Amino acid sequence: MIRKHYSPAFKAGVVQEALAGERTLAQLAAQYGVHPNLITKWKRAALHAMPSAFTENAPLEAQIEALKAEHEREQEALYAEIGRLTTQVHWLQKKIATGGASSGPPYSGRAHKQ
Repeated sequence: MIRKHYSPAFKAGVVQEALAGERTLAQLAAQYGVHPNLITKWKRAALHAMPSAFTENAPLEAQIEALKAEHEREQEALYAEIGRLTTQVHWLQKKIATGGASSGPPYSGRAHKQ
């Protein structure tokens, strides 16, 4: 059996009529050619999503989440750099203590900035 796919605009229109309460679910189902349970499902989804429609800060909250994710990525990169530098410092301290720092620090895979 092939499933029918309905557009969000179609679903919204049917749900609006269902919420208006002027006709029964059976009447709406017959008019639009959908099962009454499907209208009930759409209605439930619309009512569940409705509170977010009244949230004025929704775009702001999305921006905050994106900034938090970016901050975490930068923080991980900085901790990795701290680890590499700490390793180099320990290596240099060991070489200085043994008196043989002639071969240079270990290669970190990155060019050194001056």
